[in-house]
Amino acid sequence: MKNITSNPGPSILSFKFVSYIIALLAIPVLFTGCQTLKEIANLRNVDFDLGAVRNINLAGVQLDSIEDYKDIKALDIVKLTAAFARKDLPLSFQLEVEAENPASNQVAARLVSLDWTLFLEDRETISGVINDERTLNPGEPVVIPVSIELELMEFFDHNARDIVELAMALSGTGGASKSIMLKAKPSIDTIVGPLAYPDEITIVNTEVG
Repeated sequence: MKNITSNPGPSILSFKFVSYIIALLAIPVLFTGCQTLKEIANLRNVDFDLGAVRNINLAGVQLDSIEDYKDIKALDIVKLTAAFARKDLPLSFQLEVEAENPASNQVAARLVSLDWTLFLEDRETISGVINDERTLNPGEPVVIPVSIELELMEFFDHNARDIVELAMALSGTGGASKSIMLKAKPSIDTIVGPLAYPDEITIVNTEVG
């Protein structure tokens, strides 16, 4: 009598092969998913604060070192008053956003972009985006400069002096830095590509009460 050896049909072999391939593919997918979730978790723990405001310029008048309206030179007051009359008071400044990945995170977070909206005196003004990748190593604060330009009179209808004092307040003199705030949405670089932070965050100066 001949020995009969069991031989699985081609459909069974195909099923086993496909299952094996799926199992192999699942390994990097699971790893990728874990890495992505880990990077998102790291970004959630990153502290964002407003730092210094530099190069404050209103209609061609530099306001960085001026602490009071009466300290502005007479010629500059004439220039600002004339600009106000023309309804043309462009304001530009550089706002420093400070990002710190706490040392306790142990893993770096890679920030690739930052969508932001500027609020002055709690009023929404302009929006922009920073596309400049930064590696946020644990325990190492990183300064992200944000260059801002806007026409103040599009958002405020105060008198000339009030608008000038609002621009001066950006330096934080006398605690007036409460007048500035950013709402932002960071994006990080993950194995599966850039991933935006799920919710907006509010960035203010932590020293402001």
